[in-house]
Amino acid sequence: MRALLGHRDFAVYWAGSTVSLLGDGIYFVAIAWQVYTISNTPRALAYIGVAWMLPQLAGLLFAGAASDRFDRRRIMIIANALSGLAIGSIGLLSVLGVLTLWQLWILVAVHGVGVALFIPAAGALVPQLVPENLLVEANALRQFVRPLAMRLLGPALGGIIVSLLGPGEAFLVDAFTFFFALAAFSLIRQRPRPSTTADSQSLPHEIAAGLRFVASQSWLWISLLAAAIWLLIYVGPLEVLLPYLVKNQIGGSARSLGLVYAAGGLGAMIFAYTVARTGLPRRGLVFMYALWSLCMFVLASLALASALWQAVIASFLVFGLLSTGEIVWQTMLQRRVPNQLLGRVASVDWFVSTALVPISFVLTGPIAATLGAETTLFAAGILGGTLMAAFIALPPIRTSEPAEQPQLAHA
Repeated sequence: MRALLGHRDFAVYWAGSTVSLLGDGIYFVAIAWQVYTISNTPRALAYIGVAWMLPQLAGLLFAGAASDRFDRRRIMIIANALSGLAIGSIGLLSVLGVLTLWQLWILVAVHGVGVALFIPAAGALVPQLVPENLLVEANALRQFVRPLAMRLLGPALGGIIVSLLGPGEAFLVDAFTFFFALAAFSLIRQRPRPSTTADSQSLPHEIAAGLRFVASQSWLWISLLAAAIWLLIYVGPLEVLLPYLVKNQIGGSARSLGLVYAAGGLGAMIFAYTVARTGLPRRGLVFMYALWSLCMFVLASLALASALWQAVIASFLVFGLLSTGEIVWQTMLQRRVPNQLLGRVASVDWFVSTALVPISFVLTGPIAATLGAETTLFAAGILGGTLMAAFIALPPIRTSEPAEQPQLAHA
């Protein structure tokens, strides 16, 4: 921690990201409660998820190329401004009592554009802020703070704000966190543009270069395909059905939902701290797929929860395993992908792995209406866990590698 935060620009990045993630945690509770207040059906929240994801998919590849061509810090500032204005508008309409589902769709879509801009730029900036020998620790710290803010403190605070004041006020607090992050990122010193050929190449050409690199790395494209399948099965049931089950099956309140999310944040923090202390195993991909598989089997247990404490324990494990897998993946990308390609590869990663997420949201509502929310969540967990375990048998996934590969960061 001291070594990382001794790097001034990383400390500023960390502070802005932490506050923004706190707002994201508030948003998770506020959006679910707001939608289920307007329309108490899983389908309504599923369509909000679609509206959020489609703009990301449409803009991610160009956003990744832009993050390798332009100042990544400036792109992050623009992204936070877009998201802050969109979330602030939702909060204002909600406080005035005039918010409708179609307004939510539009404003959440604008927020999705901001997310599309932010993700590749933020991920690609980290290796420019800290030395390569601190990348594992930097990613572990990010994954420690991410659940602390987004899954523990944020949801707990969001549940309290929604219960005492209402979802509109919670959205307004979330909007403030985006503008705080904007101010923090503006203090980061400008870095040299990572690509020396950006001026002579078009954005489509640069995107194609990123795609060619992904296609040349079997471990990478196989993992992106696996992630796409995993998120297809995982995201819709978790994001749509978990709030529904807490509200309708367990009979909980907004505070109860915040507590369930907060337990997941605590699990993610503890798991991330453990990884930071122990490091990564030699077969990092095998470890990651095992985590994904176990995460899905635990997700299935959420469908069996009939009391709040059971949902709390399952959430603790699900998000803890998920956080650990994210540390493994981000570290491997930063070590194996040349930095001048990292923004584009990160955007391809996000684009391919999340391409089926809108379908996941679209399918979750009708399937849950037909089979029931509990059966849908249970089946998704069993199916996903089995498929992720099967990927471990593939040779590119099982290949052992050295724990440290500094030369790959400059390949």
